[in-house]
Amino acid sequence: MKSKTSITLTKELIRSIDEEYGGRKSRSQFIEEAVRDYLAKGLRQKRDLADARILNKQAEKLNKEAADVLSYQADM
Repeated sequence: MKSKTSITLTKELIRSIDEEYGGRKSRSQFIEEAVRDYLAKGLRQKRDLADARILNKQAEKLNKEAADVLSYQADM
């Protein structure tokens, strides 16, 4: 379900939206997609930061395992 809202944008921004997408999609559709993309990007960044924290917490153990595995490789 959609709710009607009002936002204020600069004339330059509206002009840019119209020049790029005018006729292919409405301003509302463009803004809704842009906001969805922005929010999804933020969620990805939060997830990536959480993953990095996990990896950093385990980095010493993982590096030791990697060094052990590499020690079994034959010299070429």
